[in-house]
Amino acid sequence: MPNRLANETSPYLLQHADNPVDWWPWSPEAFAEARERGVPVLLSVGYSSCHWCHVLAIESFEDELTAAYMNEHFVNIKVDREERPDVDAVYMEAVQAATGQGGWPMTVFLTADAEPFYFGTYFPPEPRHGMPSFMQVLEGVRTAWVGRPEEVAEVAQRIVRELAGRELDYGKAGAPGPEELAQALLGLTREYDAVRGGFGGAPKFPPSMVLEFLLRHHARTGAEGALQMAADTCEAMARGGIYDQLGGGFARYSVDREWVVPHFEKMLYDNALLCRVYAHLWRATGSDLARRVALETADFMVRELRTDQGGFASALDADSEDPVSGAHVEGAYYAWTPAQLREVLGEDDGDLAAAYFGVTEEGTFEHGKSVLQLPQDGPVVEAGRLAGIKERLLAERGGRPAPGRDDKIVAAWNGLAIAALAECGAYFERPDLVERATEAADLLVRVHMDGKARLARTSRDGQVGPNAGVLEDYGDVAEGFLALASVTGEGVWLEFAGFLVDLVLDQFTAEDGSLYDTAHDAERLIRRPQDPTDTAAPSGWTAAAGALLSYAAHTGSQAHRTAAERALGVVHALGPRVPRFIGHGLSVAEALLDGPREVAVVGHPEDPSLAELHRTALLGTAPGAVVAVGLPRAADGSGGEFPLLAERTLVRDLPTAYVCRHFVCARPTTEAVELAEQLGTVRP
Repeated sequence: MPNRLANETSPYLLQHADNPVDWWPWSPEAFAEARERGVPVLLSVGYSSCHWCHVLAIESFEDELTAAYMNEHFVNIKVDREERPDVDAVYMEAVQAATGQGGWPMTVFLTADAEPFYFGTYFPPEPRHGMPSFMQVLEGVRTAWVGRPEEVAEVAQRIVRELAGRELDYGKAGAPGPEELAQALLGLTREYDAVRGGFGGAPKFPPSMVLEFLLRHHARTGAEGALQMAADTCEAMARGGIYDQLGGGFARYSVDREWVVPHFEKMLYDNALLCRVYAHLWRATGSDLARRVALETADFMVRELRTDQGGFASALDADSEDPVSGAHVEGAYYAWTPAQLREVLGEDDGDLAAAYFGVTEEGTFEHGKSVLQLPQDGPVVEAGRLAGIKERLLAERGGRPAPGRDDKIVAAWNGLAIAALAECGAYFERPDLVERATEAADLLVRVHMDGKARLARTSRDGQVGPNAGVLEDYGDVAEGFLALASVTGEGVWLEFAGFLVDLVLDQFTAEDGSLYDTAHDAERLIRRPQDPTDTAAPSGWTAAAGALLSYAAHTGSQAHRTAAERALGVVHALGPRVPRFIGHGLSVAEALLDGPREVAVVGHPEDPSLAELHRTALLGTAPGAVVAVGLPRAADGSGGEFPLLAERTLVRDLPTAYVCRHFVCARPTTEAVELAEQLGTVRP
């Protein structure tokens, strides 16, 4: 019999709908049930493409004896962390505070008042490597609950008190200045892996937001070291196994320092962020590699993540069915042996492909298989021959059992994809990518946004999910709409962004200017989440700050600019100390220091030189510059769709660009070359 998850929309929850565990979704009714029965709550949090979540499910949640014990002694709640990032954040903070580490699957035991008292992540079916078995954990918690209830209650209350004492107080700090950003760069330099690119050791994650900061810092200051770190890291990732050398797109992270063996799940947010980073690297350097990777990643998102409704699915699984053994194993879809290459390509091309992609007899992965890379010392292959090899390998791989897809639409991550695809389409003259971005934006407006412009977190198959949007949804979707407005010249996207940033001011902002992850009227948890640091995607706090700043630049709204400056106080406090974990905030701070510049391009749509000026404006490297394009706007508001176009006149009846910053405007120009100079690097 299916359990209570059978009617949920989350693919992750539906994966557990046929478990013998009597799962509940997160709901007041579940906690009421625990109170009535006098039992603790077992909270299990994961997501659909999480490898160890699948392992725990197979080993324990599908086991009849384990499930029977769980059903008898606990109320069991299953949460998709991607649907409820607020629930995940609150209890992950408790797990990390108690154990010093966190991750998914997350296993937390709670009282009927949702207060946590015991924590963990993955537990094996038998004791292993010093870890107790899952059943031992269940029995231990049950024994403590029955035999030492006062101790359990005291522990739970103490943890809640400690979490409450971790409130942030960064609202009083001013916005960061040049000194703080220079200190952040110095801190990153100290942690940089000069041999392999990136930061830190294994596992090594793509530092998307930090790379964006480095590019913006170089654009503002001319610091060559910042550009070099960004370029070298991007090349190392693009040559490594973390990048899909056949189909494009990036895996979640590398298990080693060299970017060789990925954790194979592919997430929308990683690919949207990295697509934009590589596009911006190309904009700064003209790198052919950056151009290729940006476009291949954009095409991957459209080909493999786009849904029938026009949005973008959340992820592809790491695991898939091995064609030989039939078992579900990690990386089965992507790894190769030399023999497999020769079987598909023949002896000559097979041997050439093995050398070119670093496929060895010993293997770089498991069971003698290799993940495709582009080693620096590989052979030079003629472009046509290489294209044929890749085409045949991709066709062969397409016949393998494909990884599963989590096809729910997450508002925030679609906002990131909209920005990336819109900009790639404009930079590389691919109008189809702009169309895909526009279709995703249309979906968010139609399905995720209600009549008061409140966002829903998720949808699936065109049906809106039950959970309210959190701060990152408002910040990232507003950012996507603002990018789309700049690319398309359609002012409606600026208008929609305005609705969202106004809700940030109204629903997410504290009196001191700091930002909460949940709205003022959201469900009350044991602690209201408030995290300014980046995870795999920009923090909601700094994403919202960036959207507020861009909207202010577009409209001249001092209220929105002041809110952005106050929110950036957290970057003043944390940027010099932990720059790796607040990269997006540092990027927004770069835009603030540079202006950001306001670019108005006016002209008649049929004039081809208008398109040239517009594209030149979009290709400017000035951090966070906003672009408006269209007909001039009259003083009475008629004409152009953007406030920046107000009373801008054409020079000699030619398309004309205006660049302003800090209440000062440069000379209007009709020349693309002069406009590019006005938007280029500013030396200190």
